[in-house]
Amino acid sequence: MELKIKHFSELTLEELYAILKIRVDIFVVEQNCPYREIDGKDQNAFHIFLRDENGIAAYLRVLDKGVSFDKPALGRIVTTRRGKRYGAEIVKAGLKFAREQLGADIVKIEAQVYARGFYEKLGFRQCSEEILEDGIPHIIMYNKLS
Repeated sequence: MELKIKHFSELTLEELYAILKIRVDIFVVEQNCPYREIDGKDQNAFHIFLRDENGIAAYLRVLDKGVSFDKPALGRIVTTRRGKRYGAEIVKAGLKFAREQLGADIVKIEAQVYARGFYEKLGFRQCSEEILEDGIPHIIMYNKLS
């Protein structure tokens, strides 16, 4: 499994297509949630993904402070191979990147409520009430990096 970290401007067309495909497949089709997946933030993001000969196994994007929140943020966190711990691995890589490359002391996410336990195991804590976004309950969470 190979970890890739690229700014939007460095992605190949094939990588961008694969990323958008898995995001739409999971967030729009699987979750039956029509929304604007392409939200104008990708161009300002670093894209982190795990891939092998079978394609992308896990993905997220890292946004600097001011793009989504007052702190750097992880978003569009997805894994195509559940139960393999790739989700945790990609989140840890995103946190490390935010700390080392963006100087983050705190990282925020907007998480689907059902995934709260997953993120808590990775050091995130809830800091908002539930909000309904695109018909799905979400919460804001933060991770105070050491």
